[in-house]
Amino acid sequence: MSLPVATPGTGRLARAATVTALLVVLLVLGYPLLWILASSLRSAGETATGMSLWPQEFTWSNYAAGWSGINGVGFGRFFLNSTVVAVGAVTGNVVTCLLAAFAFARLRFPLRRFWYAIVIGTLLLPQHVLMVPQYMIFRELGWLNTPLPLIVPKLLAADSFFIFLIVQFLRSLPESYDEYARADGASPWQLFRHVILPLSRPAITATAILTFIWTWNDFFPQLVYLPMVEDSTAPSGLHQYAVAGGLSAPGPMFAMAVLSLLPVLLLFVAFQRHLTSSAAPGRMAANLQRGRTRR
Repeated sequence: MSLPVATPGTGRLARAATVTALLVVLLVLGYPLLWILASSLRSAGETATGMSLWPQEFTWSNYAAGWSGINGVGFGRFFLNSTVVAVGAVTGNVVTCLLAAFAFARLRFPLRRFWYAIVIGTLLLPQHVLMVPQYMIFRELGWLNTPLPLIVPKLLAADSFFIFLIVQFLRSLPESYDEYARADGASPWQLFRHVILPLSRPAITATAILTFIWTWNDFFPQLVYLPMVEDSTAPSGLHQYAVAGGLSAPGPMFAMAVLSLLPVLLLFVAFQRHLTSSAAPGRMAANLQRGRTRR
């Protein structure tokens, strides 16, 4: 029995159908973002009735009006507050979660599996369950209305998801590297500094990017711990702007929503390759092993 032979015309038709399907999916998923962008350039009357992606009249003054903020506090202050919180969270997560993951993945100590199970078990706890006791602790410490409640827990390896992520990455690396380092007399710190840290760049990059995106977009904890307008981050500042009258002038509100999305979108586009590379640690480890063998 002869097998069917694919013709060039069939291949082109299949590619055209695939491209068409992807464009349709892209349009459906991207329509809300495009509508927000279009609404940021519409007048108030047109925003209430217009659903098209092309404004009848471009109102560029919406961005200037929205940037002025509320109660004398501009959106520049909100963006600065978000940057401080996001940079602090990224630094804390990368450093402490990497150290904790190195201990669980590469070191041997009593009850290691038990403590790792406890860390993973915290993933099952909803954030809102922990909010009340955390709020009481931070209130007693006098940290309310400061970014400390949003940064200090990151310095204590509190995000168990990233510990799990880095542990899985480190377990994919050959343990022969550890044996080579110990044979050369390396201490655990030297093993971490000179072997594990250089090899963990994909996992570090993924941790940094995801932490920044999640922290920048986070809303509820920032609203709870930073209720004052001048201390607000971009998401909570946008919420307070809408409550203070932004709904009556939707153009400036959508303009600030577009600006608040830009850092996340630009960061994701710039480092998308690093996110995908972190999903293939085994291939990178194999390449490193071949390179060491050739030497």
